[in-house]
Amino acid sequence: MTLWVDEYRPTSFDELTFNTEEALQLQNLAKKDDFPHLLFHGPSGSGKRTMAMCLLQQIYGSGVQKINIKQREFTVNEAKLTLNVGASLYHFEINPSDCGNKDRLVIQALLKDIASTQQLNSIDQKPYKVIIIHECDSLTKLAQNAIRRTMEKYITSCRLILLCNSSSQIISPVRSRCLHVRVAAPSLSEVSAVINKVAIQEGLEIPSGLVDRIACQAKGNLRRALLALEACKVYRYPFEEDQNIHVPEWEIYTKETAMKILHEQTPQALLEIRGRLYELLIHCIPPSVILKELLNHILDNLDDSLKAEITNWAAFYEHRIKTGTKQIYHLEAFVAKFMFLYKKFIAELCL
Repeated sequence: MTLWVDEYRPTSFDELTFNTEEALQLQNLAKKDDFPHLLFHGPSGSGKRTMAMCLLQQIYGSGVQKINIKQREFTVNEAKLTLNVGASLYHFEINPSDCGNKDRLVIQALLKDIASTQQLNSIDQKPYKVIIIHECDSLTKLAQNAIRRTMEKYITSCRLILLCNSSSQIISPVRSRCLHVRVAAPSLSEVSAVINKVAIQEGLEIPSGLVDRIACQAKGNLRRALLALEACKVYRYPFEEDQNIHVPEWEIYTKETAMKILHEQTPQALLEIRGRLYELLIHCIPPSVILKELLNHILDNLDDSLKAEITNWAAFYEHRIKTGTKQIYHLEAFVAKFMFLYKKFIAELCL
């Protein structure tokens, strides 16, 4: 059984209903014999990978959609690391950030192996290989430097397509060697249009009010919108105008954590919050996502005079998360800092 988000993913530029200007530019690029390294950046669920795959299909044909997933093993300091590598006859897909702070060694070994081997079919294939690297903004600086060296050394035999949420987290030597493609999040009306299109293709009747609520809750994340639509179908069909839209449990848990932070600012409360942060981390919720969700819920219940300062500190600790190794330290430091500022603010109001 295939999820709707995969089943109805566009496979050509003609099927894209938003970011059409960028799609046209990529179509023109695909008509040439060669293309530079590419950096697709934009929020989650905006269609970065979809647009990259449309480009490859324009160049190679439908064979790029036939992807096999294999596990590659790497030995690093006598420890074995495994990485899932997706491969078609024409390209490779990897996510080295899954290997944590060992990503540099994995990139050096894997990219060198892929880029240094020759193409098997020089007639149907291009003289260069294409490698898609996911979540590049989550890679360490050392890993990004390894990517830069690959770009320089194997420029004749390898093309990299980098996908990331924020290009500001990519080091400037890598950014300067790529053609940037900004993939903006779809608007509310564009998300609603896609939901209606999928519902029609599935033969479903869906109230307009439910479509608007799903689109609003998705916050520009088309993947999340289609997953929510499918969850609503599984939970209850025929649809009802006011039926519940299921929210991931980790989001509910994060909201409860934010409410606890606002309710009590004591060492005992901080200790309890630490346990809740650990709970989120061990369930593989990225620390930057946890911080963002906490900040959003806190700001919704905070006095306007504090919002700018708290947001500034959140940005400070997000940078620490990116550059550090112990993520829990920086998440807990943000909570402690907020508790201090909020308690000070409440005390000054009482004077």
